[in-house]
Amino acid sequence: MNLLRNQLAKYTRPAEVKAAGVYPYFREISSDQDTVVKMNGKDVLMFGSNSYLGLTNHPKLKEASKAAIDKYGLGCAGSRFLNGSLDIHTELEAKLAKFVGKEEAIVFSSGYKANLGAISSILTRHDYVILDDLNHACIIDGARLSFGRTMKYRHKDMASLEKVLQRCNEDRVKLIVTDGVFSMEGDIAKLPEMVALAKKYNANIMVDDAHSLGVLGKGGRGTASHFGVTDNVDIIMGTFSKSLASIGGFIAADKDTINFMKHTARSFIFSASIAPANAASVIAALDVIEEEPERIDMLWDNTRYAMEALGNVGLETGPTETPIIPIYVRDDNKTFVLTKMLQDAGVFVNPVISPAVASHDSLIRFSLMATHTKEQIDYAVEKLDEVGKKLNIPRVVASEV
Repeated sequence: MNLLRNQLAKYTRPAEVKAAGVYPYFREISSDQDTVVKMNGKDVLMFGSNSYLGLTNHPKLKEASKAAIDKYGLGCAGSRFLNGSLDIHTELEAKLAKFVGKEEAIVFSSGYKANLGAISSILTRHDYVILDDLNHACIIDGARLSFGRTMKYRHKDMASLEKVLQRCNEDRVKLIVTDGVFSMEGDIAKLPEMVALAKKYNANIMVDDAHSLGVLGKGGRGTASHFGVTDNVDIIMGTFSKSLASIGGFIAADKDTINFMKHTARSFIFSASIAPANAASVIAALDVIEEEPERIDMLWDNTRYAMEALGNVGLETGPTETPIIPIYVRDDNKTFVLTKMLQDAGVFVNPVISPAVASHDSLIRFSLMATHTKEQIDYAVEKLDEVGKKLNIPRVVASEV
């Protein structure tokens, strides 16, 4: 008897959803990632992408990638720690540090590995890592790998955070880690209040800006810039796979912190370095963000337009303050059905069910891009309204809209 296979075979939920004809994962796209994508030979409006600035097809990024392949080849065949450091990696790190207002930066092969490596490497067994209870999974996993003691506070509840800080040994490191923009709910961390508490209790702050870069702050520089507290945030993490239209991640901080991570972060030392084409495209993306600031204005214009349209039909969008708009379904099965019906109607959205959120908070994640047109948004909202009525999706009464 194969005990492992028997144990794993008991996981039947995906098969059940597939049998129902509403399996929403690994949907194949046969085109570039744009506001319209090809699926099964048909055009589908993309409202599930993290490409907030619509840079995945920008000619400057594609040209930069091609040039890097011609010069450096396809990959580095090793880690940055050994044979995989190129001058283009160093150039990118300097550019990222300057962009977010920190002394230095270190590039990881993914945003997940950036959080994993940073959080797990810098804390000792006598220290504390303090998390918002709605933080992204990669923050939670980094804390799990850390020797520090993990403590949590209620989502954006500063009284809860203060109680946690009061329970900590005042002489030990206390690292508060938070998403800048929460990836499912679309709301923004209360950084000014967190900074005040960090000063009061001699704590440090790390912000995950995966969904903030290119979205919040002066010129898209992130959450700390948005609130004017960059000097009071110790560590800034970001990804390349969203507004920067590539793959990879980084940590930006003071020189000592970055030096320590370069020599101790296991997900950095034992991972291959990002491909030259990726590094080159991110450098180009940072240039485009500075050269075309109107993209951020377009993104926020689309966000306001979509929020008003969704409000007009009474769909429940929760506490969002950003281009990430949750549309609450509050039923896992209905969330799958809604996703399938919308795709059949030509609208791609992402389902979010338990355990990613509580089952009573299951939702559709509706994401805006700078390059969406008003007509595309109108069509998507029309279909959301139409399908939502068929499934009796929750509505907000007129006085609350």
